[in-house]
Amino acid sequence: MKRVVSISLGSSKRDHKAEQEFGGQLFSVERIGTDGDKERAIELIRRLDGKVDAFGLGGTDLYIYAGKKRYIFKESAKIANVAKITPFVDGSGIKNTLERRVVGFLERHHDINFKGCKTLVVCAVDRFGLAEALTDAGAVTVFGDLLFGLGLPIPIKTLNSLARFASVVAPVITKLPISMFYPTGEQQNQFQPRFGQYFNDADVIAGDFHFIRRYMPEKLSKKIIITNTVTQEDEQLLKSRGVATLVTTTPAIDGRVFGTNIIEAILVAFAGKRPDELSTQDYGMLLDEIGISPQVRKLS
Repeated sequence: MKRVVSISLGSSKRDHKAEQEFGGQLFSVERIGTDGDKERAIELIRRLDGKVDAFGLGGTDLYIYAGKKRYIFKESAKIANVAKITPFVDGSGIKNTLERRVVGFLERHHDINFKGCKTLVVCAVDRFGLAEALTDAGAVTVFGDLLFGLGLPIPIKTLNSLARFASVVAPVITKLPISMFYPTGEQQNQFQPRFGQYFNDADVIAGDFHFIRRYMPEKLSKKIIITNTVTQEDEQLLKSRGVATLVTTTPAIDGRVFGTNIIEAILVAFAGKRPDELSTQDYGMLLDEIGISPQVRKLS
């Protein structure tokens, strides 16, 4: 059995452990939240290094992308660098592959036409592949990076504007504590509705679930949500808010949809390679080989 472990800065209330077969190989998959405690995350990694097949980093990003540029979070890199033996990933390696696919998948298999569809991507620098795929499909898209990341009432409406924003802001914010602009620890269990008009105007809401959950309004009637890292309780919450369709970019494992960091860790462990040895094309072939594809659930 291969073992992958996600060490998350998120809430420990969302912890889960499961076993599932991928590509004929049995995996133990575990998510351990540290409630925002970076030192505990470092200690867990140090203790498990060399004893598991791959680490995932949750509750934060190691990298964000905009256009062809990659930006590294200083705080996350400090955590990742503790792993000296076991491969370490944050999910960003497959977001450009996995999440680009979901738009075409929905068009082909679920007759969802994105052309002219009003779409809110809550944080596009974290989901640039998805943001670009939605734009290429003709969606009328608002990128909420300034709205929800920095609390500024400024929607971004083009990929060029997003790239300009990232080139200015990313070198600064990647040197700051992640908790300043992303919900970690107990913040992941709190609601703080913000800029509800952008949720209300959208037909499709896409991106990081913790941003969606924290800032969404009371009602999301008839909306399509494209996201990840969803528990059964989260699904019930979205159903109670009136969401029509929940799309997760990966399938559930024992009733729980894990983050992309866990999926990338599974791919790395399955391949028996380090992440820098795997290209975007390699990840695509591995996703096909072990049968990972989006999951669509009608909630209302």
